[in-house]
Amino acid sequence: MTVQLRWCVLALLGGLLSGWHAYAAPPPDVPVSVAKVLIQDVPEYLTGLGTVQPLNVVQIKSQVNGTLIALPVPEGHEVHKDDIVAEIDPRPYKAALDQATAQRDEDAALLQSATLDLHRYEDLARRNFASVQQVDDQRATVNKDTAAVAVDTAQMETAQINLGYCIIRAPFDGRISFYSITVGNVIQAASQSGIISIAQDKPISVNFTLPESDLTRIQDARAKGPIPVIALDGRNDHRMLATGTLLTPNNTIDPTSGTIAFKATFDNADDHLWPGQFVNARVEVDTLRNAVTVPIAAVQHGPDGVFVYIVKPDQTVDQANIQIGYQDGNQAVVTKGLSGGDTVVVAGQSRLAPGTRVKATEASASQQASRT
Repeated sequence: MTVQLRWCVLALLGGLLSGWHAYAAPPPDVPVSVAKVLIQDVPEYLTGLGTVQPLNVVQIKSQVNGTLIALPVPEGHEVHKDDIVAEIDPRPYKAALDQATAQRDEDAALLQSATLDLHRYEDLARRNFASVQQVDDQRATVNKDTAAVAVDTAQMETAQINLGYCIIRAPFDGRISFYSITVGNVIQAASQSGIISIAQDKPISVNFTLPESDLTRIQDARAKGPIPVIALDGRNDHRMLATGTLLTPNNTIDPTSGTIAFKATFDNADDHLWPGQFVNARVEVDTLRNAVTVPIAAVQHGPDGVFVYIVKPDQTVDQANIQIGYQDGNQAVVTKGLSGGDTVVVAGQSRLAPGTRVKATEASASQQASRT
């Protein structure tokens, strides 16, 4: 092959390669999930870590000695006020009551006889057939028998009280614990250990802490009315457990941590809150009116601050630097850089740059709430 022929072949190949590059397909559109920028009222929350606590807790102990003969309520079950939760063998105390009753009846009979004798002596003394000494002695006997009846009555009341202590009732609605002592054991009233405990879980409380700097905002919100509180799962901040109302702040600020404790109450009708459970307490202190909001998943962090990718009408994206005034676990309030109606990317940002063409689909609720 001559040199001239080689150059012709090379020129032909170069032309073919150049034409192939000219007609090569453009890169495919990047698939992304998008959501609209909304203008809406946004509740503003303060969030603190809290612990669920019963509104009241009582240790059920016996006030008399005796054998435990019954625990009518199964472990872990709910009880209502005045339900029987434990029974002590009542027979010794029933016998003591019977003995005190009999003693009172005996002393009452003696008092009746002494009173009749006093009336006779007084009648005889008026006719000078009995001395004043005899009348005074008989009156003293009547007084002594009267005191004896009073003592017997007090002993009867004591025996009746002790007999009543053999039946132990719930002081309020609540849920009982595991048994600390089982049926058949002898109970000592002087013992410090209880039989069971009862925790009031309807309503129930949550104790949580906030920085002391938030106290003023809480006080301002309380001046306007009751403050709603949301209890969120401590392991999954998107799962709401219950809604309640702020009850009160504590009376002091902890100078060591610079925090203040608060208590909120919840009806807890569905038992989603359990004593000892860790939750995130979200306190609604204000409402931001007509706020520009984006899903929290749309917010990206760069060297120059935070930004979002906006999808333009030609299906390319542009980067918009924004400023955020408030955010929670689901959305961010944008104070600068966006307006209502814009479309922002909430998933797939890692492959984007300004000018990239995209294939946009509407994001699901879980995609909008997730953090990127």
